[in-house]
Amino acid sequence: MNIFKDFETRIRNVVEAIVRGRNEGPVDLEKVTVEPPRDPAHGDLATNAAMVLAKPLKLRPRELAVIISGHLSADSDVESVEIAGPGFINMRLKQTFWTAHLKSLLVAGADYGRGQATGRKINVEYVSANPTGPMHVGHCRGAVVGDAIANLMAFAGNEVTKEYYVNDAGAQINVLAHSAFLRYREALGRSIGEIPAGLYPGDYLKSVGAALAIKYGDRLEGMDEAEWLPIVKDFAIDAMMMMIRDDLKALGIRHDVFFSERTLHAGEPGRIAEAVEDLREKGFIYTGTLPPPKGQLPEDWEDREQTLFRSTEVGDDMDRPLIKSDGSYTYFAADVAYFKDKFDRGFDEMVYVLGADHGGYVKRLEAVARAVSGGKAELDVVLCQLVKLFRNGEPVRMSKRSGDFVTLAEVVEEVGRDPVRFMMLFRKSDAPLDFDFQKVTEQSKDNPVFYVQYAHARAHSVVRQAAAEGISPPEAAALTEEALAGLTDEGEVGLIQKLAEFPRVIQSAAQAKEPHRLPFYLYDLASMFHAQYNRGKDLPDLRFVKVDDPKLTEARLALVLSVASVLASGLRLVGAEAPEEMR
Repeated sequence: MNIFKDFETRIRNVVEAIVRGRNEGPVDLEKVTVEPPRDPAHGDLATNAAMVLAKPLKLRPRELAVIISGHLSADSDVESVEIAGPGFINMRLKQTFWTAHLKSLLVAGADYGRGQATGRKINVEYVSANPTGPMHVGHCRGAVVGDAIANLMAFAGNEVTKEYYVNDAGAQINVLAHSAFLRYREALGRSIGEIPAGLYPGDYLKSVGAALAIKYGDRLEGMDEAEWLPIVKDFAIDAMMMMIRDDLKALGIRHDVFFSERTLHAGEPGRIAEAVEDLREKGFIYTGTLPPPKGQLPEDWEDREQTLFRSTEVGDDMDRPLIKSDGSYTYFAADVAYFKDKFDRGFDEMVYVLGADHGGYVKRLEAVARAVSGGKAELDVVLCQLVKLFRNGEPVRMSKRSGDFVTLAEVVEEVGRDPVRFMMLFRKSDAPLDFDFQKVTEQSKDNPVFYVQYAHARAHSVVRQAAAEGISPPEAAALTEEALAGLTDEGEVGLIQKLAEFPRVIQSAAQAKEPHRLPFYLYDLASMFHAQYNRGKDLPDLRFVKVDDPKLTEARLALVLSVASVLASGLRLVGAEAPEEMR
């Protein structure tokens, strides 16, 4: 249960009763919010209801706050109501409310915080690295962010498809094929000298060349380029995608769909032509010229008549070329066809996770969404800033395997999947991230992933300690208000209140596409749990296991298991393990 949404509903019911009593017309209640106060000393919940509704109700904010507070004071779960400043309302809830919520958490178990099914189909496309080599650490952040967003949106109640767009058409694939062919000749024992400029130099292509030599012998050498190029191209793409899938698997990522760009170009007239024609029928296509943009000219700009998308009518900064003067499609035309394909597949919302260097694509993609779907589908673009690697504070730049960048596989192999996934989320995606190999593996409070996982392991250690004393956790369904009544210490109540924030964190992180909110929350929860555990070292009466008071111990074990359950759920959504023991 999301207690904040629950109290939003209660407050809106109160306001509707006030409106009826004053014979006022309908009032928009969408801006009414309930959230934790910034200062816990002010109460358990805070609402802006009086501030946002005073004007439409023709009352002063504080005057309306007094009226609303009178109704809330009659709520059986509310201990007290206070008005702060010009009209903010703070509430304190009764102890019985918190213990009842703790029981509902334990009964829900792994489903605590899960949203009700929305019926919305959401496509989250992420990674989509060109299949020209192994994934590097720059891809890593987008991969983790996209996967976490998809996990959160699914847990929030949506039907989510995880998708990878395979850029297997275009000039870079020809470069890949020529690079692989060079390594093929090398595998046959031919001298290839220095890798020519413009080709991919990494050692990872040696295995591709060797595999080509095993399969085809020297037959490819005797073919014209027009014959061997498509053979090598297909072979190299398959090899690269196998490598990329292995990299993603090491990171714990599995996509539901791998969508090939080449399928958009295939057939007659082809899906790109169909997408352009669809826009034409909707009045978004015309023939004309574009003025040169300021700064560096993009590759698809031409000073001659082209087929243009009237994207400025749907929010873009400038109209976009779709068909060049020579009749070939621009790269952006494939983007239009790809979005239309998603829309035709029935998705209500499309999320694109892109690198920060794609910031210029945001408005044009949003324009495509409005034009193609007629405003029926939502589109969100999440940008991920660069990751800088450090070891003991010194920059890490080069990779033996790739030749000019650090691969994702090398990072995961050195520090493990969990630190990589957790730390890639431990900062907002649009802010640069420093990743230090040493810091993410040290066992201290300064290493967030260790600190959170250690809290989960410590919780299970407490349960094992109680079991050694012959005390077992009570069954969740059998818990009574009386059994939990002993949880009155401020640290215990604070933990329950923090646990109650979890459903709100899930919903807000999913809605805002900001997965960093979850590891931040997990770190705060772990910190509170460790603090309460340490208080028991100084104050024996606060220890989770009190051998001389089995009933109180059972209540505290219920709290400890609740903490463990939420930490495990959060770590699972992050994509990290929740160990029960750590040595």
